[in-house]
Amino acid sequence: MKNQHRQQKLLNQLGAGALVIVATNLEQLRNGDVHYPFRPHSDFWYLTGFTEPEAVAVFSQEDYTIFLREKDQKREIWDGERLGVDAAPEILKVNQAYPIGALKTQLPQLIKNATTVYYDFKPCALDDTIMECLATTKTQSLGKYLHEMRLIKDDDEIALMQKSADISVETHQMAMQQAKPDLFEYEVGSIFDGNFRRYNAEHAYTPIVAGGKNGCVLHYIKNNQVLNDGDLLLIDAGCEVQGYAADITRTFPINGTFSNAQRQIYQIVLDAQLAAIAAIKPNEVITTPHKIASQIIQQGLINLGILAKNGDLKQFYMHGTGHWLGMDVHDVGRYQQGNQDRKYEVGMVTTVEPGIYIRKSDKINPKYWDIGIRIEDDVLITKGGNRVLTQGLAKEIDEIEGLMR
Repeated sequence: MKNQHRQQKLLNQLGAGALVIVATNLEQLRNGDVHYPFRPHSDFWYLTGFTEPEAVAVFSQEDYTIFLREKDQKREIWDGERLGVDAAPEILKVNQAYPIGALKTQLPQLIKNATTVYYDFKPCALDDTIMECLATTKTQSLGKYLHEMRLIKDDDEIALMQKSADISVETHQMAMQQAKPDLFEYEVGSIFDGNFRRYNAEHAYTPIVAGGKNGCVLHYIKNNQVLNDGDLLLIDAGCEVQGYAADITRTFPINGTFSNAQRQIYQIVLDAQLAAIAAIKPNEVITTPHKIASQIIQQGLINLGILAKNGDLKQFYMHGTGHWLGMDVHDVGRYQQGNQDRKYEVGMVTTVEPGIYIRKSDKINPKYWDIGIRIEDDVLITKGGNRVLTQGLAKEIDEIEGLMR
């Protein structure tokens, strides 16, 4: 099984006498007795493949144990079937399984012969019990090793990310074709709700559907305003398939045609993004795309008279150009090695997402006010350079206007 292979690969890094503890989330109340839809913690899911809440896995070179919820006929009538303790050894390929209620008594027995225990504390109700059991035990961070493993994707993970990308691309295309003046942001947002569910996919994160000046708010999620003729619509949305995310942003004119001012700003962002993507390849320093994008955006804004030659670019472009992508939309893995920025490696996936955000200001020509533009794609580092997983989605000006027609 893939999960056991991952466990073994991790243990090989940790050395003799190492024991790993990894826990998943508990269900969280939304209101009253209604819970949010459950999603396993990514580390736990990656190492076990088990998707039920309230579980802890403990494994070493010699042993693999899981603690999980017991069968409960009454609760299963209401909430659905549980795997249960008796079935766990065969299904999950563990040596033994215990009820989660036995964690406090059984965990000390499992860790007593370990040289070092690897565990990362999280804001989780199971932490109190685990911390109590580890009070006198030498403990090291698991993430230091595990997250570097998760950063490099294998073929199966890449296939899932490509599927997420394909579904997200299709849905963004639908949104471009259906958006029009006088709709509300949430009406366009519902296209993503419906089409993601059509493929049994989930939102990888809360979508941003931001018309007009709302596009200048980086994490705008109210999504409740009317779309006005002549404004742009910025949509940042991606789905998740079996835990693996896509993350796409497109910005387009609500009425289907860019104004001259919108074209000018959009082309600067697009040029910056294309140049940043072209620079991504194995052994390239990961800060290079941001440097390239920033230089292009800075010069473009200077040429338009929006930014002074010695002006601060961060007033118009205040975020990075990319982040790791995987089971978490802002995925795990270090950005530095020692005191230096790390270099790209085959199997990494990064976003590339430059933007320009121009708020109303007496110092800026009014034709540029409230223009917020971001263009984001997902890029896999390959032996030959890179592959854009989201390549199928229009982003050239003529492409977008043609699609919307």
